[in-house]
Amino acid sequence: MAETILDYLEKAPLSRFHYMLLLVGSLIYGFTAMNVLLIAAVLTPIIKEFGLGQQPLISGLLLSAGYLGMFVGAFVCGILADRIGRKRTLLFTITTMSVFTALNSLAPDPATMALLRFLAGVGLGGSLPQPGVYVSEYIPAKYRGRFLGLVETAWVYGALLSLIFPFFLFPAYGWRATFLVALLPLSLLPVVAFFTPESLRYLQLKGKAREALGVLKKYKIVPSDFSEPKLPTIYPQRYSFGAALKGLWSRNYRRRTALLWILWAVLVYTYHGIFIWLPTFYASPPLNFTVVKSIQWVLIVTLAQVPGYYSAAMLLDRVGRKPIALIYLAFAGVGSVLLSFAVEPTSILLWSLVISFFNLGAWSALYAYTPELYPTGIRGTGSGAAASIGRIAGVIAPTATPLLYAYGGLAAAFAVFSLMHFLGAVAVAVLGIETKGKVLEEIAKE
Repeated sequence: MAETILDYLEKAPLSRFHYMLLLVGSLIYGFTAMNVLLIAAVLTPIIKEFGLGQQPLISGLLLSAGYLGMFVGAFVCGILADRIGRKRTLLFTITTMSVFTALNSLAPDPATMALLRFLAGVGLGGSLPQPGVYVSEYIPAKYRGRFLGLVETAWVYGALLSLIFPFFLFPAYGWRATFLVALLPLSLLPVVAFFTPESLRYLQLKGKAREALGVLKKYKIVPSDFSEPKLPTIYPQRYSFGAALKGLWSRNYRRRTALLWILWAVLVYTYHGIFIWLPTFYASPPLNFTVVKSIQWVLIVTLAQVPGYYSAAMLLDRVGRKPIALIYLAFAGVGSVLLSFAVEPTSILLWSLVISFFNLGAWSALYAYTPELYPTGIRGTGSGAAASIGRIAGVIAPTATPLLYAYGGLAAAFAVFSLMHFLGAVAVAVLGIETKGKVLEEIAKE
């Protein structure tokens, strides 16, 4: 029986081509993380300059504007990925997130900054799901979990950059100059435009089998004598948003969609609710650290994300997505409970480290899970929709967290974080399926 392009793709040994895709996807994801979190380290001086110290609601809304943009961007760019392709969508999201995040440096007042954060959020929200969608469609099933987990680990390096740049730039140049580092991702545009191919599965879906074959021959994934007559006839499928949305909630995919929407909401709320406000928490009673000291502490806590990410990523293809997601969410919930009772600096730091480790490990599992659960025709829409639902939680978290903290301290804020983590663990236990070692087309038919 003649072998198809996808047969060769799944049997291909790992090569320089696969690692190039991993590097590009990781750089995009890491720089996106940097731009998402850049405001956190300089939030305290922004609040001071704009006179928002006694207005926690306005401070929260300033942050929430960015997540509202991410909600729009994740949804719209997910549709774009299925309509115009993964590669063009990446070019759009990288440009948008970089330019508008950098323009925060010119904001004269909170209203203008909120608008710029919304526009930047469109690019940021659109950018986050795309590397996973793109990489998942090229990597053989037996390595896919590890590769997607490793793309997600790039978040921590972006998070560290979002702290390292302000640590050095803020004391000398102030918070406005710090935002200019958001232009760094623009350096990736030539790489994406000229050195990375369009998704092979997307090309096949659109009836561009010859172009897909050319990609695989160029990177020596199929033999040079692989002839076109062996290719199956595939007629291009036109994208329909209505059909895609209906597909997400069809009998075959409704449980998966419910699971992903819950998990994205849980992890976006907990991660951004915690880490956007963590430098401000450390600069407030009972710790009362300086801005630079609080950044140092957050750097330490962020470093705990590195082993959290890698431990989960290395286990995804061995243990499976479902058990890793469940275990890491549950332990992050336990850490949140214990932090809610902490009063001493040592205890606060210890449980912050525990939450950082397990929350980010759970992200690694979710990032692998998301593109695997849908067929190629709605993979971008499904991933984008799940991420956009998460951004609704992202809109709520920056506003709800300072209010909870203002009226109930760490105990109130972290009690909610613990409940959210436990909700995610229950959702995985009840709705989760296992995708370990399965070809994407096989998972789509289950």
